[in-house]
Amino acid sequence: MMKTACVTGGSGYIASALIKMLLEKGYAVKMTVRNPDDMAKNSHLKDLQALGSLEVFRADLEEEGSFDAAVAGCDYAFLVAAPMNIMSENPEDELIKPAVRGTLNVMRSCVKAGTVKRVVLTSSAGSVIVRPDLQGDGHVLDEDSWSNVDFLTATKSGIWAYPVSKVLLEKEASRFAVEHGISLVTVCPVVTAGAGRPHQRPGLPLPSVRDEAAFWALRGMEASGVVALVHIDDLCRAELFVADQPAAAGRYLCCGVNTAAREIVRFLSENYPQYTVKTSLL
Repeated sequence: MMKTACVTGGSGYIASALIKMLLEKGYAVKMTVRNPDDMAKNSHLKDLQALGSLEVFRADLEEEGSFDAAVAGCDYAFLVAAPMNIMSENPEDELIKPAVRGTLNVMRSCVKAGTVKRVVLTSSAGSVIVRPDLQGDGHVLDEDSWSNVDFLTATKSGIWAYPVSKVLLEKEASRFAVEHGISLVTVCPVVTAGAGRPHQRPGLPLPSVRDEAAFWALRGMEASGVVALVHIDDLCRAELFVADQPAAAGRYLCCGVNTAAREIVRFLSENYPQYTVKTSLL
């Protein structure tokens, strides 16, 4: 029989690619968006619906029970939707708390459904690697590694609230799953690269004459020593794999390659000269 999967945040970059792959592999998909009538964000739905059985539901992370209809009858639930207002002036109330509440909101819908065999939570490597003790080489990070919430909330440096939100939502999701007997697997991708749909910016900005700031964004990613990348297709394949593997459990760090900003710029310059990559910034 055809398996059914719910994917939250269907207008987003990762969710759109995941929905496409699910449909291509014969899954029926029920996806959620905050506003189905916003064609500026949802113009890709027509193309996706041509691939297979795709239903679109309106749901909001902040509305209790709004995911009930989308999750009902599903075999799998892929939790991809998350608040992304990382530059908020009030990140505690506008990013961190909504991220935790929203994750639990969807998981409550999974409990009500009674059919969900596995929940796959898309988190971020931001929940793993942001810690002051990672200086120098030789550090090994695994599923027991967490970003330092106390350090982040004390210093409030940069986009500190984003990794904090990921740590807290992961831990709350894990606690909830144990309490309610939910099979939960968490995937923590690094910077996700690949082609986007017309209404979306690609996962990795291209450093070019038109967007010099993108180069400095890449350099900022090197603060941990490398630019860690995973291709969007590899991430989606990983999520489908852990969804369907009975032995999968806990957290998985999803990374394809560790590189450097100068290597990315050099590669793009040599292989895509039409974009006039600014090698002078190296």
